[in-house]
Amino acid sequence: MSATAVAVGTMKVAQISKPGGGFQIVEREIPEPGAGQVRVKVNVCGVCHRDALVVEGSWPGISYPRAPGHEIAGVVDAVGAGVSEWKKVSESPSVGTGGNDFTCPECRRGDFMNCRNQKVTGISYDGGYQEHMLAPPEALAAIPDSIRDVDAGPLMCTGITTFNSLRHSGALPGDLVAVQGIGGVGHLGVQFANKFGYRTAAIGRGSENAALAEKLGANLYIDSESVNAAEELQKLGGARVILATAPNSKTMTELVGGLSSNGKLIVIGISFDPLGVAPVQLISGRKALQGWASGTAADGEDTLRFCELSGVRPMTETFPLADALQKAGSKKNRWSPTKFGISL
Repeated sequence: MSATAVAVGTMKVAQISKPGGGFQIVEREIPEPGAGQVRVKVNVCGVCHRDALVVEGSWPGISYPRAPGHEIAGVVDAVGAGVSEWKKVSESPSVGTGGNDFTCPECRRGDFMNCRNQKVTGISYDGGYQEHMLAPPEALAAIPDSIRDVDAGPLMCTGITTFNSLRHSGALPGDLVAVQGIGGVGHLGVQFANKFGYRTAAIGRGSENAALAEKLGANLYIDSESVNAAEELQKLGGARVILATAPNSKTMTELVGGLSSNGKLIVIGISFDPLGVAPVQLISGRKALQGWASGTAADGEDTLRFCELSGVRPMTETFPLADALQKAGSKKNRWSPTKFGISL
């Protein structure tokens, strides 16, 4: 199959030239897709905490310069040889996971999220902080017509992670499920927990978050600044699941005491600090700790379809590329997932 392409030209790219070097806006040639690649014209790209790993160089093995960004929504404008899944130019995909080798033991068993040679969009190759990007077809998910690009982008990262972890958590409708943090990740977790039929507790810092938690669908709000959140959960019988979204290991650890028997703390907030959990805390009551990464493109399509049916949407604010980078790098708003979207 021959490639279908738009006219060759140049594009703007927001790149990191070296760890800690900050963003540069540069002009590059619009790339032609090679065999097994799809080119996406990027419409929007969300700003996620994982992008900071590129900026700071804390993810091992990154080649620079690199354009971050993995919460991408756009339009297919060219396909390379051998691509059959996305041969219709003008289809609207969202780009999430980065790609698989399909040959490692995990891939051979269908466990693609644990691929030993997994590619990560915006880390393994240039992501959505540019006007056009290349991606493997397995990284793309179809966006329903009723979901705006500005909503679809964040749903392919924070959306998949919260949706996927909760639907595989073992909690049943009516169970008490707590979501720690009501930020870029947690505000979607609260919505999904509500739509799944859980008795939803939102845990935040400060009484000012109570109104937002209620608006998102929480049945109750726990202010961890004024009360012990774990004790409050135990007064309610203990949580079957606690979804830890805020990247603070100490705060996560303190919540283990709020689990019910057979309860599970699911960690999705990235932190490099260790969790200080005593073995007896897990043995007593047969409690569990589990980490959860996001999901495959198929999981992304499940997430998008569920959001289409249920009305779950991220809270977003959009900026042009240069303004968004300045906002994302500010001390107040640094790397707040889904809070900012880059409009290209």
